[in-house]
Amino acid sequence: MNDTLSHGLDQIRNIGISAHIDSGKTTLTERILYLTKRIHRIHEVKGKDGVGATMDSMELEKERGITIASAATYCEWKGHRINIIDTPGHVDFTIEVERALRVLDGAILVLCAVGGVQSQSITVDHQMKRYGVPCIAFVNKCDRNGADPFQVIDQMKKKLGHNAVAMQVPIGLEAAHEGVVDLISMKAIYFDGDFGETLRIEEIPESLLESASKKREEMIDAAAMFSNELTEAVLEEREIPEGLVREAIRRGTLQRALTPVFMGSAYKNRGVQPLLDAVVGFLPSPLDVKNEALDIDHDEKPVILSPETNAPMVALAFKLEEGKYGQLSYIRVYQGQLKKGDTVVNVRTRQKVKIGRIVRMHADQMEDIDKLSAGHIGAFFGIDCASGDTFNSPGSSLSMTSMFIPQPVISLAVKPKDLQSENNMTKALHRFSKEDPTFKAFTNTETGETIISGMGELHLDIYLERMRREYKADVLAGEPHVAYRETITRTSEFDYTHKKQTGGAGQFGRIVGYMEPVEEEFIFENRVTGGAIPTQYIPACEKGFRSCLEKGPWLKYPVTGIKVVVTDGAFHSVDSSDMAFAAAARGAFHQAYTQAHPVLHEPIMKVVIETPPEFQGNVMGSLTKRRGIIIGTHDVTTMTVIEAQVPLAEMFGYSTTLRSMTQGKAQFTMEFIAYKQVPKGVMDEIAKKNEKNTKTGT
Repeated sequence: MNDTLSHGLDQIRNIGISAHIDSGKTTLTERILYLTKRIHRIHEVKGKDGVGATMDSMELEKERGITIASAATYCEWKGHRINIIDTPGHVDFTIEVERALRVLDGAILVLCAVGGVQSQSITVDHQMKRYGVPCIAFVNKCDRNGADPFQVIDQMKKKLGHNAVAMQVPIGLEAAHEGVVDLISMKAIYFDGDFGETLRIEEIPESLLESASKKREEMIDAAAMFSNELTEAVLEEREIPEGLVREAIRRGTLQRALTPVFMGSAYKNRGVQPLLDAVVGFLPSPLDVKNEALDIDHDEKPVILSPETNAPMVALAFKLEEGKYGQLSYIRVYQGQLKKGDTVVNVRTRQKVKIGRIVRMHADQMEDIDKLSAGHIGAFFGIDCASGDTFNSPGSSLSMTSMFIPQPVISLAVKPKDLQSENNMTKALHRFSKEDPTFKAFTNTETGETIISGMGELHLDIYLERMRREYKADVLAGEPHVAYRETITRTSEFDYTHKKQTGGAGQFGRIVGYMEPVEEEFIFENRVTGGAIPTQYIPACEKGFRSCLEKGPWLKYPVTGIKVVVTDGAFHSVDSSDMAFAAAARGAFHQAYTQAHPVLHEPIMKVVIETPPEFQGNVMGSLTKRRGIIIGTHDVTTMTVIEAQVPLAEMFGYSTTLRSMTQGKAQFTMEFIAYKQVPKGVMDEIAKKNEKNTKTGT
């Protein structure tokens, strides 16, 4: 199949659908696929048919009714090819959103008409800003009690800083929601048929005419900022052509200076077709986006990529999966074209690989294609690579910039029940670490335990369940461990001499200097003058200091926030060596560290809880008990939203506590925000516990 080239680049849209958990992303994607005839039957996220939504193909996703892994698909709408990635809303799977936005040109930000701008909406918006992704917004669930799309638009302005502009006015809200008024054409749109597939366009109801005219004026004022022609037409009070308004709105959207807002109810099949028109009309094609790569062979000089098919090929592998036929690597082609049978180079490893099979994805289904050209998203099979690797045509060395990867904040010790499980667990951990950059697995050299680390309890829980199901690895999980960090609070000097005399050549190295606290993880500065330490030994000094950061001399946690400055030293013409100076650096570190008043830092989480108002007091009390600081509360229709900052160490098992406290009616999200100093009382408890574990060997 060669139809990847049948669409011009201006007819391609690569979009992501992102939002807070339970805002209706997957439901919206299901409606888009149905209305574009990619699927012939709608399945619900938590449907009674037990099938689950098309994009939630993993068994765990169907059972829990949440999206865990981002899934790719494509559809056709009015002569345009739309490549879609449906991403998870839960913050534990934030890397899935991160890597999707890295390769997409535009996005739909889905917001709940009742919940409005929620905590994860803010996180997703930050990610869009990081990669400069233009977006349109869809205010979903306008049929729900308490729906207020214009309040959501106000929240977008205040909380997200968006220049959000309503493109529609709802015809009725809550149970009375029937359709929308399109403010560009000034027509009422109703969605008839069993699945809203038939559009009925009528005149605007008399009762809505005044508010629709007012909102249209606001929209045209906002759009006029991006078009002199439109401004002139407004000032001269001429009739304004629809095309002129659309062109101005598109210009503002592409600059991320305007966010068009659409509304409807995906579940009730209302508002989806106008949203698809907006994707085609306002979001960028690959031609509208400037993609940059770094030339590795020329000091990482930035190079602007061309979407021309005859240019040297550049593609980014942004997601990996274990498929039935080996590793499945999702790729976005940025320049040139990738053909079946081509030999390409992995820029990171410099290895040449031959492309055997290229496919186009539709959730967990795929179809073979012969080539994939610039601007398209697809996948290839059986090529060993890592997430974030760039592939080039031979002779080229352009690398795409890497994506932001947050550090894990929670760890568990895992233990297989038998030998078969041990082998399967090893395979699973290797696979998961490769697929997900936020999931880490390593062996604790002292205890021999296998430790897995991730972004939260749910994140690790899902991987443990996948180990059991997909790899038949029967594993036991220990208590969660928090990723504490040690750091220093004051400047401390060192003057250390490493001297060792054995039968043969001895070892000698002296290092003088100081360490001080800094914001960065680690800084090493060489201020040695007069050759007190020869230049060739300075890297060994740095290496020696760095080796002490993995495990602090105090509570054995990783050390961060230290600047080491070497000012003086001494060497021996015969006995000095790299090994001697590395050992001297380690000695100097230990000498100064305890004098620098070390403290412990712990991960602090932003916790957002939605609860019925009658449980507000109990919930706030439960957070305070867990050393939480309440940042604020506000009411959203029938629910109270509580925002707090709570140490991760105090949040284990909180979902069970919250459920029992609120009769299962409350829900919460949690994400890492910062490291903060542990209070002295808690620090003493941790020190005692560590001492006890060391004695018992656990």
